[in-house]
Amino acid sequence: MSEHTATVEWRRDGQSFADNGYSRAHDWRFDGGAVVRGSSAPSSVPEPMSDPAAVDPEEALVAAVSSCHMLFFLAYARKEGLEVDGYLDEASGVLARDDRGRVSITSVTLRPQVDFSGAPPAKALLDQLHHRAHESCYIANSIRATVTVEPR
Repeated sequence: MSEHTATVEWRRDGQSFADNGYSRAHDWRFDGGAVVRGSSAPSSVPEPMSDPAAVDPEEALVAAVSSCHMLFFLAYARKEGLEVDGYLDEASGVLARDDRGRVSITSVTLRPQVDFSGAPPAKALLDQLHHRAHESCYIANSIRATVTVEPR
């Protein structure tokens, strides 16, 4: 089908490694040229070893699920003849012990708010579009976490 790549780079830059006081900040590089500053979550590794301004892997997973859902939703809405003016999703993920006893993202909740040109579609059509988007989302299909869509 297709292959997708990312380069993750971290450097110690002279910091002490043995005492666990090294920075977890690093860079994610993508094939289109985007560079995103990454770090461990401050809830996992306290500051200053974590960079709270950077994207942590947990946030990235939630954003990937949300983005994938949105892209399929927009495609399906267009096919239905709808015109979307805006899409806002304040998504969240829960880090907890799963059924195997491992710490993982156990659930992701998407809260999409969609603005349409003209009158919004009937709730049944909106729900159908979100359902189709969820079923098609590659990322949601790739994770063990429960993904819930709560349209606003």
